[in-house]
Amino acid sequence: MQQHGSLMPPLLGDVFCQCRSAETHPGVDPGGGGGAGDSPCDICGGSEQEHRLKVLFQVLDVNGDGGICVNDLTIGLRKLGVHRTEHELMKIVKAGDKDLDGQLDFEEFVHYLRDHEKKLRLVFKSLDKKNDGRIDSQEIMQSLRDLGVNISEEQAEKILKSMDKNGTMTIDWNEWRDYHLLHPADNIPEIILYWKHSTIFDVGESLMVPDEFTAEEKKTGMWWRHLVAGGGAGAVSRTCTAPLDRLKVLMQVHASKNNSMRIAGGFGQMIKEGGVRSLWRGNGINVIKIAPESAIKFMAYEQIKRLIGSNQETLGITERLVAGSLAGAIAQSSIYPMEVLKTRLALRKTGQYVGILDCAKHIFQKEGVAAFYKGYVPNMLGIIPYAGIDLAVYETLKNSWLQRFAIDSPDPGVFVLLACGTTSSTCGQLASYPLALVRTRMQAQATLEGGPQMSMSGLFKHIVRTEGPMGLYRGLAPNFMKVIPSVSISYVVYEYLKITLGVQSK
Repeated sequence: MQQHGSLMPPLLGDVFCQCRSAETHPGVDPGGGGGAGDSPCDICGGSEQEHRLKVLFQVLDVNGDGGICVNDLTIGLRKLGVHRTEHELMKIVKAGDKDLDGQLDFEEFVHYLRDHEKKLRLVFKSLDKKNDGRIDSQEIMQSLRDLGVNISEEQAEKILKSMDKNGTMTIDWNEWRDYHLLHPADNIPEIILYWKHSTIFDVGESLMVPDEFTAEEKKTGMWWRHLVAGGGAGAVSRTCTAPLDRLKVLMQVHASKNNSMRIAGGFGQMIKEGGVRSLWRGNGINVIKIAPESAIKFMAYEQIKRLIGSNQETLGITERLVAGSLAGAIAQSSIYPMEVLKTRLALRKTGQYVGILDCAKHIFQKEGVAAFYKGYVPNMLGIIPYAGIDLAVYETLKNSWLQRFAIDSPDPGVFVLLACGTTSSTCGQLASYPLALVRTRMQAQATLEGGPQMSMSGLFKHIVRTEGPMGLYRGLAPNFMKVIPSVSISYVVYEYLKITLGVQSK
């Protein structure tokens, strides 16, 4: 929704199609993308929606070259009495420009507008509290109040008048759609509410880009409740899947062509050496580091958003990746010694260390401070492929579902959310796994008696030379085995803790 402080620009609806009107075509929905909205146009014989979009394209293609650039949009919209900032127009072109030629051809223009109409319909449905197909001033006031913005009834009526074509002091779908069609709105608050990702799902790694929070969540303090619920869910999830995580570490460090370690055999070795309790070695520090890492990452992400200089409540996908990766790097740098401790504790033999502090003391005395940052470089490099692919896959799956199945609400339901989260996390882990393996080997080098102390590049070459490319994926099986239970457990616990902490759900 546009800012409420000033009158909104005039309507676009009259230029869409001279033959379209609710009076002459009762029940027609030109924005629906199918069904009644594709009824024949009396003028051109094609679908009414297609004719409407062709007319609009011709109006905006100022120089008639078959493409709409930012300059065309600026001039064309100004002729229609619509004023948008250059930043907003650049966002429109960038969002729809599939072939990256700096302008929108007709096909790209149509694809962008149809996708945009889908999002606008979701917003309209969420604003229409009475579900009567119209938005009145009270509904506008309530919706803005939900987002942390309080306005008077007079201001709400002012917003209504700017969109209301027929003087009814209510807005129907056509009026809403025509008014907002050429205004970018990627991160709709209702979508943000339902599609949280990194806060909810914990797969043992903390390299995901942080979730966005709406203005309402930040103002009411719901954001920290979400983070606490996510941290608690992560602690339970990591504890439940700790045996698989320890097995992964052992296979990454000790498995080789000459020492093939299978899943059943690996569990057998651990139990034989230290009993059933040994399956959870290293889990304590893995759980303890959740709180500082989540807090540092969230605070860093919010500060980086300000440094980027975005005046939007939420960022686009590229900006999110940059801000999220930097925030992840800051958080990982802050708690990295705990990562080294986790690996050493997971690899320890019975009686080797009394506890976390004893382990830290031994490392410091024998290897010095530098030992706490072994494997730091591959860990930092792993953030980009993990966070980038996880975010890209999740956003692609989310947008695909929203375009195809979201009709009345952007709420995907638990199974769609779990499927999207599991798929994106798995893809992210697969892309960054060789770096994660090299990191673990470097962290563990001092524990391997007589083993060489190698650099990152040297270790990569050594593994490929002695074990082949598949050697970079040792321990992948138990790692993937824990993804589905991790995601499922963290989601269930997260939902329970949300209720306990009083997090409101729409």
